[in-house]
Amino acid sequence: MLGSSRLTMEASNPALKSPPSPLRADVLGVIASLTQQMWPGIPVVPTMSTGATDSRFLRNAGIATYGVSGIFTEPSDARAHGLDERVAIPRLYDGREFMYRMVKQFAQ
Repeated sequence: MLGSSRLTMEASNPALKSPPSPLRADVLGVIASLTQQMWPGIPVVPTMSTGATDSRFLRNAGIATYGVSGIFTEPSDARAHGLDERVAIPRLYDGREFMYRMVKQFAQ
């Protein structure tokens, strides 16, 4: 069947393009400041995630969207989305505290 002219395929959910969110100094400043308060010496480095997100809908509506996580894992213990996915409890609480402080600062 493969290679047959009778076989056709089409995307049922085509990719939705969206503009990138700008790297705003005020946003990165809050994140960097909190990071230094909680984890001195850890740099904040913008990255692009390979994962899927719904932020494309917000960006297409003109709303800059950022993904931020205060949860650290050891590279040797990376188990995201695996059968044994886990996060150490102290790191989960640290991440929650980071997010709480970040939202509080942005809300002021």
